[in-house]
Amino acid sequence: MGRLLAFVYGIACYLIFLATFLYAIGFVGGIVVPKGIDSAPSDDFGTALLIDAILLGVFAVQHSVMARPAFKRWWTRIVPAAVERSTYVLFASLALILLFWQWQPLGGTVWHVENQPRRILWVLFALGWLDVLVCTFLIDHFELFGLRQVYANLKRAPMPPVKFVEPWLYKSVRHPMMIGFFFAFWATPHMTLTHLVFAIATTAYILIALQLEEHDLAASLGEPYRDYQRRVRMLVPLPRKIRA
Repeated sequence: MGRLLAFVYGIACYLIFLATFLYAIGFVGGIVVPKGIDSAPSDDFGTALLIDAILLGVFAVQHSVMARPAFKRWWTRIVPAAVERSTYVLFASLALILLFWQWQPLGGTVWHVENQPRRILWVLFALGWLDVLVCTFLIDHFELFGLRQVYANLKRAPMPPVKFVEPWLYKSVRHPMMIGFFFAFWATPHMTLTHLVFAIATTAYILIALQLEEHDLAASLGEPYRDYQRRVRMLVPLPRKIRA
């Protein structure tokens, strides 16, 4: 019964994530959803900026702290290891839901384009989100969001050991998913001050978080990942580095 409950819990966490991910596309793009990133301002500028900074900070702290190996070792003393990833996904989704709910637009226009440039930016926006989704499958979508763990637990099967691989886009850059987020956050035909603050804050967070992730990956995967770091650029798909 415990394994079945863990499996149902993992499915529920995944469905919450999926709904949150789809809402995030609408939120950033101002498409369909009832409240987007550029809804009408409701507070004075200073208050709105402070609230937005707190919301982004809550997500950044949750997303980074719960991903660290030391936290995971402590956390799995409280929650079963089989649902650790699902719980991480749930908390990340809840942090985003809080951000969507309480986000305070700031108003103002930084740039606005029409005609062909507008269409190009919308295409880049869509390609950015598509890249993010594709990358999750390249690195094992179902393990990334906790489904493989709860299924293995249900079947009493051990999780296979982590192997280092370089699938498709990962042969060109080490973090192609983050490039997708950059396009998703920056490619907009109508850049408001609100959107600009969001894009700058999330870009800064990604660049900082990648340093922590790189450290953890090198520590857990060892020499194969350190060799990968020497050969392949982090974000800019330039020609491969010459092996030292």
